[in-house]
Amino acid sequence: MTTSLTTPPTTPSGLGTSVPRWVAPTLVANVVAQVGIVVTGGLVRLTGSGLGCPTWPQCAPGSYTPTIEQAEGYHKYIEFGNRLLTFALTVIAIACVYAAVKYLRRRHLTVAAWLVLGGVALQAVIGGITVLTSLHPVTVSVHFLVSMMLVTAASYLWFARNEPSAPRHWLVPTMLGRLAWVTAAVGAVVIALGTVVTGSGPHSGDAEAPARYGFDPRQVSWLHADAVMLFVGLVIGMWVATHLVARAGRFADRDVPGVWRDLVLLTAAQGLIGYVQYFSGLPELLVLMHMLGASLLAVLLTRALVTMRTSRPTADALPATE
Repeated sequence: MTTSLTTPPTTPSGLGTSVPRWVAPTLVANVVAQVGIVVTGGLVRLTGSGLGCPTWPQCAPGSYTPTIEQAEGYHKYIEFGNRLLTFALTVIAIACVYAAVKYLRRRHLTVAAWLVLGGVALQAVIGGITVLTSLHPVTVSVHFLVSMMLVTAASYLWFARNEPSAPRHWLVPTMLGRLAWVTAAVGAVVIALGTVVTGSGPHSGDAEAPARYGFDPRQVSWLHADAVMLFVGLVIGMWVATHLVARAGRFADRDVPGVWRDLVLLTAAQGLIGYVQYFSGLPELLVLMHMLGASLLAVLLTRALVTMRTSRPTADALPATE
């Protein structure tokens, strides 16, 4: 008797029985690593260490590692440490590609794995451009937003690990499925506006020569807050709507309302941190927590969209997505 790799029987890890045990923790490590480098990148910015290594790919002219002669002090070690994490991310991403190609063998998972690996390489290039442009706020924002995309791709690889190759459909009515995508899109706008707020504030990344957008920090902060309010309304609406759908028995053994409830709680926490940091002068610790929250928001939004799908056609479902 052979085991199908297309629709593998599930195990406690959520993967097929023919998949080695190391695959599940590697997929999780992929998500953790992508979130982790966002946090360490935030630490670089908040400590003014963005130009701790003033050149790229070398840390200092003639050396790929920090030198005693460098005038950047402790900043060079913070920036160099963040650069070293790229190698760990690369190793994990390569392992995920290998797992997706050899064991998971589903196109949408293989694509996600390759996106993460390619994105890590792209981030190295963007990071170099960011240093060479003296931390121009546009390149810093792009650097962060690409990280959010990688967090999303890594999260999708984990949450969709047991999905078959068959076409997938929403478990909810068409309108609600579309509203879920709108919610995710507004979430992306909120995160993008957050980079503009940070790029307009005091934490530009370099302690000696701050580089900022030319926007009024107060105005862009309130624009960001307005987008957050819209997002909060959408997330609460999705929570209520999926709870009503669940009462009709449409989700079977999936706790879809629970996923949206978690998003409500995370969004509330993010909003609270945002307001506190704004009115308390943007202390570094709160800004770092806010960046972590943004990463977790991308993780939970991905989980919410994946959990709402099935490979079995349902009444009033959206067209299949691949």
